[in-house]
Formats: sequence, structure tokens, C-alpha cells
Amino acid sequence: MADYHRFDLDTPVGVRRRRFFTLDDDAVGAAAEKVARFFGTGQYLMWQTVLVVIWIALNIGGFWWNWDPYPFILLNLAFSTQAAYAAPLILLAQNRQEDRDKITVSADRRRSEQTKADTEFLARELAGVRLALGDMVSRDYLRRELEDLQGLMERIEAKLDDVSADVIDSAEDLTEPIQGEVADDRDR
Repeated sequence: MADYHRFDLDTPVGVRRRRFFTLDDDAVGAAAEKVARFFGTGQYLMWQTVLVVIWIALNIGGFWWNWDPYPFILLNLAFSTQAAYAAPLILLAQNRQEDRDKITVSADRRRSEQTKADTEFLARELAGVRLALGDMVSRDYLRRELEDLQGLMERIEAKLDDVSADVIDSAEDLTEPIQGEVADDRDR
């Protein structure tokens, strides 16, 4: 029994191109980023400067293997080739960075919208709690009201004591009641 491959059933039987090798876009992009990062370092500039100084010294020094005479055309060709490869690699790395930045901005925007929605929800809930608590009596408010009521009661009692003291001080109220008067009061 033959092995089942999904692409065998999904792909028309037409012309199949044979590829000698396939390139993974992510692998190429990652390599381009590494190269672009290396081109931006001081280490690269140092090695390039050492190479150029050695190249010029060997070609000007009068050695018998003078492979690149004074205008240094071969050296210029090497720099042109390096620049021809460096520019697209740097652009590829920048495009990948731009794609990552777009994803990051999108995630930040989504997170910001969620934070805003959560904040608005909490503000509404807090307003609801404040309204609900506005109808309820707090312990401090109740204590102040009871203290005010107690002070009012004490002032009323003081006034009643003053009025009763004034009434008792009159001479006619100081007589002793007679037995019949007390009985008459009970019948009423």
C-alpha cells in the first residue's frame, strides 16, 4: 500500500516542477537580519578597515604579486558587490522589523481599547456603588445624628425641669392633698 500524502490528492496531475532546493522565507529573513545587524557594528567596520589597509599595502608596497594596481579596481569591485548584497539584505531586515512593529502596534491598540473599556466599566460600577451608598446611613452619620438628638433631649429635659421648678415654687401647689381629692382623681 502506498503512503498517503495530502498534496498528492489536492494537487492536479498536471506539470510538476522539480525544485532542487526550497527557501524558507523566515530563515532567509532571520539570516538577513543577522547580516544587517553585523553591518551596523563597529567590529565590521574594524575588520573592513584592516582588510583595506592590508590590500592597499600589499598592492602599493612593490611586491612581485601586485594583483590590483593603483586605481584598485578589484577592491572597488569587491565593495560594489558587497554593497549590492548588503542593501537588499538591510531592506529585507527593515521590512521584517516593520511587520513586527505593525503587530506590536495592533496588540498595543487592542490592549489599550480593552483597558479603556475596563476603566469605563469600573467607573460605571463605582458610580452605581456611590449611588447605592448615598441612600444608606453610614456609622459616622448615625453617630452624629444620635449625638444631636441626645443634646436636643437634654435641652428639652432642662426646659421641662425649669418649668416644673417654676410651677412648684408657687404657694398653692405646696398644699397637701386631701383624701377625697385623691379618690376623686382616681374616679375620673
